[in-house]
Amino acid sequence: MIRHFAISAIALALVVGAGVGSPVLAQRGPMVLTAPTDESRGDALNNPALKGPEVIKFIGVKRGWRVAELFSGRFTTALNQAVGPRGKLYAVTPTEIIKVHPEITDQIAKHKTEAAFKGVEFSTPSVNDLVLPDKLDAVFIRQNYHDLHTTIMGGPVDVPAFNRKVFAALKPGGVFVILDHVALPGSGLATPPRLHRIDPEIVKQEMTAAGFVFDGQSDVLHNTTDDHTKMVLDPAILGNTDQFLLRFKKPR
Repeated sequence: MIRHFAISAIALALVVGAGVGSPVLAQRGPMVLTAPTDESRGDALNNPALKGPEVIKFIGVKRGWRVAELFSGRFTTALNQAVGPRGKLYAVTPTEIIKVHPEITDQIAKHKTEAAFKGVEFSTPSVNDLVLPDKLDAVFIRQNYHDLHTTIMGGPVDVPAFNRKVFAALKPGGVFVILDHVALPGSGLATPPRLHRIDPEIVKQEMTAAGFVFDGQSDVLHNTTDDHTKMVLDPAILGNTDQFLLRFKKPR
């Protein structure tokens, strides 16, 4: 999820964006983005707490890349800026969210008229009928992978099939990057519905089962003060959870 205040807040956050941010500093190689300190804008170009430049660098996005953002939201503008006009960003919002919050349809329509979203292709497939373009360089999902193991999507999600579709959409050497809230080791799949967290080892196991190879991790969002037994909306930790950032590669 983007932020688990409630299902309505999740839906609103899925497509929230901002105006054009700071320029890309490099034209070749991994993107390095500047992040203004205006936290009111709420996306990775404007809110330093989201660690936008660091996350984009970890994904490895380059100009001209084809990237899909699943459960699109806080990183849409940053990713769109990173791929540049010769690249392509696909922003995917599950139709199950649209059914509960039809106002998102109007928000997407508005984004299509805004400069920061120029060139972004929006789609709203069912989570169990995920449709992605082929030959993608990267797929990114932020704080929503654990939701595949909850009922937020309106019912059971076929997680293995979901991951296989991501695998099939990536070109050889392409990466699937997952950012989510850390659950205690060995906590199992009872934890995502209760705490909106997931054990990183479960993610690694599910990625390996889909054919991916573990390709690295970043501690940029690691927080040692987080109480991993608390639900992520608990006021004591809200906005300060321990988060993992894992990268998986489709073998060449």
